[in-house]
Amino acid sequence: MYRKTILDNGMRIISEEIDHVRSVSIGIWVECGSRYEDEESNGTAHFIEHMLFKGTDRRSAFDIAADIDSVGGIMNAFTSKELTSFYIKIPDYHLELALDLLADIFINSRFDDQEILKEKSVVLQEISMLEDSPDDYIHDFFEANFWQADRLGMPVLGARERVEGFTRDSLRGFFHHRYRGRRVILTAAGRLQHDRLVALADRAFGALAGEAEPWEFTTPVVSANISVLEKDLEQAHLMIGTLAPSSRSERRHAAFLMNAVLGGSMSSRLFQEIREKRGLAYAVHSYITPYMDTGLLAVYVGTGKEETPEVLGLIFNELMRLTGEGLVERELRGAKELIKGNFLLSMESTDNRMSRLAKNEICFGRHVPPEEVTAAIDAVTEGDVLALARELFNPSTISISAIGPVSERDLTLHVLNG
Repeated sequence: MYRKTILDNGMRIISEEIDHVRSVSIGIWVECGSRYEDEESNGTAHFIEHMLFKGTDRRSAFDIAADIDSVGGIMNAFTSKELTSFYIKIPDYHLELALDLLADIFINSRFDDQEILKEKSVVLQEISMLEDSPDDYIHDFFEANFWQADRLGMPVLGARERVEGFTRDSLRGFFHHRYRGRRVILTAAGRLQHDRLVALADRAFGALAGEAEPWEFTTPVVSANISVLEKDLEQAHLMIGTLAPSSRSERRHAAFLMNAVLGGSMSSRLFQEIREKRGLAYAVHSYITPYMDTGLLAVYVGTGKEETPEVLGLIFNELMRLTGEGLVERELRGAKELIKGNFLLSMESTDNRMSRLAKNEICFGRHVPPEEVTAAIDAVTEGDVLALARELFNPSTISISAIGPVSERDLTLHVLNG
C-alpha cells in the first residue's frame, strides 16, 4: 500500500507497506547533486555526503558504523548529478533506530575541522583511483566534453583544487541553503506502518528548516565534438554518445527498448557483433542516463589501437542501421520482455522499491503503479523506436571521446573514413 504525507516543513514522507517481508529499507533523498553546484563549489555535495558519516554531537564516526552493525543493518549513501541519498536497510523491528540515526547524521553532523582535513585526503584518493581507471574515467571525460559548458559536465567528485579549498564555512553554507525540508524526501518500503513512520519522522525531522534556495535548470545545448586524452595504455577506451529522452519524457520507454537491442544486454547487436562474432573487445555496452530535462545515450568499448577503426565502423553501422530499419518485431518483443522482467524482479527488493518511491516523486510527483510501467512498455511500437532513432542519431549531436594510444587526428580520420 502506497501512502504519502507532507510535514509542516515541506518534507515528504512516502511509504509502501509490504507485509510478507521482515526488512525495511528507508532513505533520505535530497534534490541536490553536482548539477546544483557552480565551478567554485563543484564537488561539495559529494564531500558533504562523506562528512555526514564523520560524527555528530551524540555519535562519533565509529558509533555511527557500530550502531548499524549491531543490528545487522546496512547503511550507505551516494551522490549523483541531481540527487544525494542516505539509506539504511534494517530488520523491521529496528525502524526507530534507523530513523534516529538518519536524522542525527542529517541534522547534527559537526563538520569538524580535523575530520574535514582527513576526508579531503580520502576524496583526493578517490579522484586518483578514478583517474587511474580509464574504463571508469572515460565516462567523466566524455560527459565533460559532451555537455560542454553546462553543469551536467562537471564531475560529481569535483576537481582536486576545489576539494583542497573546501572549508567548514563553505560546506555548512552550502548545506544550510540546499538541504532543507522542501527539497528532502523520506521514503520507506517494507514491513512498516505509515502512521508510525510519520510520527517518528516528524519527531526526528520536524525541526528541519523548510524553505530551500530556489534553483532552475537550463536545458543544455550540445553539438558534435571529438575529444582525446592520449595515454600510453594497452587499450583505447572509446565512448560515442548522443542526446536521449529525459526521465520525464513519454518516449523514455522507447529509448530503453532501443538501447536494450543496441548494446544493453549480452544478446544485443553490439555485444554479438563486436565481441562474440569478431572478438574485437572484451567490454562493449550501451546505456542511457536520463536527467530531469534531457538525457544521454552512450556506447562504451575498450579495444586495441589497431582494432579501433574497425570497432568504430561497426558501432556507427549499427547506429545507422537503427535509423534505416529500426527494430524487427522479434527484437522489439524480446526487448520488452527483458525490460519488463528486469523491472518486475527488481520489485522483489525493498531497496529498489524504496528508491523507486523517491524517483517517482521527484520526476512525476506521484506514485506510478507497476502495471502502468509495463503497459507503457508494451505500448511502444516499431515506428516509435524508428522515429526516435532518426532523431537521436544525428551527426550534429553525436560526440566521441577516447583515452589511450590514439590521437585526435587519428580518431577524426577513423570517423571520416568510416
